[in-house]
Amino acid sequence: MVLTQDTGPVWDKPVDVPEQWIQHVDDNVASKLPQGSHIKGIFPSGASYWTRTAEIQTEQADGTPMSFFLKVTRNETGKAMVSGEFVSMKTLHDTLPYLTPTPFAWGTYAADPNVHFFLCSFVEMNDDLPNVNALSSSLAELHMKGLSPNSKYGFPVPTLQGTIPQYTAWADSWEEFFTKSIELVIDNERKSQGPDPEMQMLCQATLEKVVPRLLRPLETGGRTI
Repeated sequence: MVLTQDTGPVWDKPVDVPEQWIQHVDDNVASKLPQGSHIKGIFPSGASYWTRTAEIQTEQADGTPMSFFLKVTRNETGKAMVSGEFVSMKTLHDTLPYLTPTPFAWGTYAADPNVHFFLCSFVEMNDDLPNVNALSSSLAELHMKGLSPNSKYGFPVPTLQGTIPQYTAWADSWEEFFTKSIELVIDNERKSQGPDPEMQMLCQATLEKVVPRLLRPLETGGRTI
């Protein structure tokens, strides 16, 4: 899959996904809900530069109410966004279930093969900050329990930061993977903002001096992470 990106500003543009795609529950979305779900309604929820998001309210077979979060995108980049988010969240959820919403599915609308979706449990958001100690402990537990399928650093599917593809190819060391990730970030910034000699010098120093000095000792001298 070849991903392209729009490097121009997005905040002065309309959302690429027409609102019509969250005004009803597509058949392929409905098929991914728990068996016996009775759909009560779908309502816009949250905001995004590149997607439409909604809450699907349902009544379950036992009569209990249950809501789901729906994210809708378009085109090949949008397809990569939702597939990568599903695989990423499922990996996190399988490792530490209490840390993320429950991912249910990703897929393509029955009504339009160019419209794609991500579906997970709905979480009421607020402005409260998490407990620092509890969050730090959870992140440490995640890193202790998370295992690479091939003892390398990387990810099996493309993932994106917004609409920008991230580096996910497999690497033998954390230093190698982190370096290539930062190189991609720097390259995207240069393409978006144009070349800058001072920034180029700082980036080169970061890659050649800072990263090796910080990360190389973690996996040399008999040490592993």
